[in-house]
Amino acid sequence: MNRVAVIGAGPAGLMAAETLAVAGLAVDVYDRMPSPGRKFLLAGRGGLNLTHSEPLEALLARYNSPAVTAAIEAFTPTDLIDWCRGLGQDVFTGTSGRVFPVAFKATPLLRAWLRRLGSLGVRLHTGARWTGWDAADALTFDGHDPVSPDATVLALGGASWPRLGSDGAWTAALAGSGVEVAPLRAANCGVSVAWPADFAARWAGHPLHRVRASIGSHSAMGEVMITAGGIEGGVIYALSAPIRAALDHGVAMLQLDLRPDLDLVTLTQRLGGTGLSAANALRRAGLDRTASALVRFTGTGPLAARVKALCLTITGTAPIERAISTAGGVRFASLDPALMLRARPGVFVAGEMLDWDAPTGGYLLQAAFATGRLAAQGVLQRLYTAR
Repeated sequence: MNRVAVIGAGPAGLMAAETLAVAGLAVDVYDRMPSPGRKFLLAGRGGLNLTHSEPLEALLARYNSPAVTAAIEAFTPTDLIDWCRGLGQDVFTGTSGRVFPVAFKATPLLRAWLRRLGSLGVRLHTGARWTGWDAADALTFDGHDPVSPDATVLALGGASWPRLGSDGAWTAALAGSGVEVAPLRAANCGVSVAWPADFAARWAGHPLHRVRASIGSHSAMGEVMITAGGIEGGVIYALSAPIRAALDHGVAMLQLDLRPDLDLVTLTQRLGGTGLSAANALRRAGLDRTASALVRFTGTGPLAARVKALCLTITGTAPIERAISTAGGVRFASLDPALMLRARPGVFVAGEMLDWDAPTGGYLLQAAFATGRLAAQGVLQRLYTAR
């Protein structure tokens, strides 16, 4: 019986392990943490957003990698939902279109999944940090003896939330093997804005509702949260890639439309009138206290123009340790279509280790599951073809 090593016990690694074990292979999963799925459990603390219910074409447009979209076309949100239900975990679709387990949290799903993997004979080895390969091409670990499997799936994650297991240390081992790795960068994270001191002290922790944020030709609509050092929230996460691109050239100029439902002419009329203070005029125009304060504390010029196009200078992103996910990773030029490393035949890569990016909203986990499955299918094709 062929034996496969899967390194990384997150969603990509566990999906690869299940796919391989169902096909009859002996599977060993290695993880450096004391228990599996640490970041997966954190992601589900506020509700495990498995995937999204929007039409497949729209969903695929959320990704910046054709290889990832191909993996999702082969393992769609519908397939993921069916898989979840097969574990006895039914799902529901929220008003935003996001898909969650009925249990809402990650713990029941992970427990059911681990029971299934155990019944398939998958062996889990915790406290085993992968360190690379030795001179005989055996996999080496801190906390475990070297192993020489017939194939390997690497699913070690990116570098966000390193205390949960993904610290990006694998980049050195792969780069040393001639694998091209794009630098890991913070994605889906807050950004830095140099607020006036009085504004930050008073308004940090307050949301801005129903705003449109734009940078260049990219825009997103929703809610943002003011922080002591800048802003964060789903709208900002959705603009992670263009924000990073702009920061590569120095600073990024973000534009906020605080009343996207009103055109400039209508807003100007609502703000008009004599004897009104700026605060009262803004309140009459429908801005809440937080939005009103932002307009008054930042920028100069006509109120209506500031409400419709309030410009903020972004000077950086949150540290990668505080990001929800990371961009960068193993470049697809270093992989074949089955996600096997060209420089290391028999070694496949899945999940956040790959050089792709997507916003929050179920898109991150969907890609992790799909690429884990694709990498496992690549293993199966290679081993069965070799017979």
